[in-house]
Amino acid sequence: MLTYGIVADCVDEYLKIGASTALECMKNFALGVIKVFGNEYLRKPTQADVDRLLQAAEARDFPCMLGSIDCMHWKWKNCRAAWKASFQKKLYKVLTIILEAIASYDLWIWHAFFGLPVSLNNINILNRSPVFQELYENRAPKCEYVVDGHEYKNWYYLSDEIYAKWVTFVKTIPLS
Repeated sequence: MLTYGIVADCVDEYLKIGASTALECMKNFALGVIKVFGNEYLRKPTQADVDRLLQAAEARDFPCMLGSIDCMHWKWKNCRAAWKASFQKKLYKVLTIILEAIASYDLWIWHAFFGLPVSLNNINILNRSPVFQELYENRAPKCEYVVDGHEYKNWYYLSDEIYAKWVTFVKTIPLS
């Protein structure tokens, strides 16, 4: 079901099990993944993780950087028919769903957020994403650094030019 993106009642002939049994197996598999990998990978960074990320960034001359943030469109082959209008964008010839992800220097993806219906660009995803909730509530860890004589007090993410002009985004610099 995961490999081919099919519904439970499609496997009954091939596996000789009913749809309810296939769904129960899928649920047990998902719970097993959460049990095995949840404590290390399927969670927000702990303070120790944040400290490790900040130390690694400092060593690479990026003080207070927590990772790189980006949004990408994923083809959604098996989107429900009732939802198709919400996820169709004329720019793409296929249905897509947007994934916002933050990765660290060692490619640990410590944040993943799939966009909601009608959130068809990076800005809409950003407005709904839970990653900045602590920043909004002024509970984010403080991190002081100076660049070109300007003092900053918050951590940041590397991003591309589509993102808003927030202090938490450092955008790429064009070569030209």
